[in-house]
Amino acid sequence: FLLFLQVTCNCFTISNGEMQDVGVGLYPSLSLLNHSCNPNCVIVFEGYQLLLRSVREIQIGEELTISYVESLVPTRERQKQLVRQYCFECDCLLCQNQEKDAEKLSGEDHAWKAVKDAVNEVRYPKSKEEWRHVLARCQNLLSSNDLPDTNIYQLKMLDCAMDACINIESWEEALYYGSRTLEPYRLYYPGFHPLRAVQLMRVGKLQYSQGMFPQALETLKQAYNIMKVTHGTDHSLMKVLMEIKEECEAMMRIQ
Repeated sequence: FLLFLQVTCNCFTISNGEMQDVGVGLYPSLSLLNHSCNPNCVIVFEGYQLLLRSVREIQIGEELTISYVESLVPTRERQKQLVRQYCFECDCLLCQNQEKDAEKLSGEDHAWKAVKDAVNEVRYPKSKEEWRHVLARCQNLLSSNDLPDTNIYQLKMLDCAMDACINIESWEEALYYGSRTLEPYRLYYPGFHPLRAVQLMRVGKLQYSQGMFPQALETLKQAYNIMKVTHGTDHSLMKVLMEIKEECEAMMRIQ
């Protein structure tokens, strides 16, 4: 049991190019890195290879840190997860100030709690028919509440609706939901964050598919500026981004 706990505490969640979880892995040397909810480094994957990337200037002698938990969730939830899984509480400035917690849970309590429950019930569908059921649930909840898109559970619901639309190839509606996520992503993932880079890339691809080439190019440029820091210019996802960006520029030249 103790061995299991040690492994659990030191494992990393392996994600694919779009930052979706695909497994777990044990990387002993990098498990020595300590936690901060506002870290100076991030971890991205290239296949099963784990890459440590700095996201801001690091002073000589400054400790390298990563976030063990999703920074999007409110301070209380982050602390609960850290205590439950890693047996410590975080006292970083983000936790001390409880920054943005009010915005994360803005809106009527009963409304966001219903959306939270619905988000937690969603399991990754295996067919287009199942995705259509997920989309219908999302559409119903999103149209029946007055929550701001900055509420984190509303944001997760928008992400879920976007994923459903992509999986049933409803590109225009996917773009509608994706576009609504960009401002909350900018708010909660300021600076250089891989999740924001990937979200900008996804929305840029959808804009491109709808023939919105100037808008797509601007969105893809924003993704590039973040991704060159969070992923590096040699990452396979960066190469895909560059291909789409170049195609978009070519389309604009011939219009």
